[in-house]
Amino acid sequence: MSNMILVEPSTDFKLQYIEMIEEWKGTGERMVPFVLRYDYEDFDSFLDKIKNLRDNPMQDEKTVNSSTFWLLENDERIVGAVNIRHRLNRYLLEIGGHIGYGIRPSSRRQGYATEILNQSLRHARSLGISRALVTCDKDNIASARTIIKNNGILDSEATINGVEIQRYWIEIR
Repeated sequence: MSNMILVEPSTDFKLQYIEMIEEWKGTGERMVPFVLRYDYEDFDSFLDKIKNLRDNPMQDEKTVNSSTFWLLENDERIVGAVNIRHRLNRYLLEIGGHIGYGIRPSSRRQGYATEILNQSLRHARSLGISRALVTCDKDNIASARTIIKNNGILDSEATINGVEIQRYWIEIR
């Protein structure tokens, strides 16, 4: 696999980010993680919103502080994004977990999801997380395989808002 690194969102990669988002929008798929759905027309405000998620206390029941990264290939192409939650609340314990990640459509089935989750787990460890919860829709076989490749152990399944969710725990070493 080529050189892959997690980078913090910045204006340095604005064009690469927009290219990834436009590709994704063209598929009509729901973009994951949720931060990919933020409006980026005013790119500086977009970056401020992501930094606010990381640094400022959250005031609602669904949101906790989280760090966002882009998976950069060979210092030039963004192939995915990840959002790492610093802690879990009741909502995220049921659905969402510590780590939400997504790979742009043209880069799937090439090992990038396994790599982004692996690097995200190392970052989660640096945040003091020793056991990470990662969830996926039960019908998302590729995501389940990625989680299992990263030592995920299926804990439970539940139907939430009509969607079957699998919950995996990963011990971070």
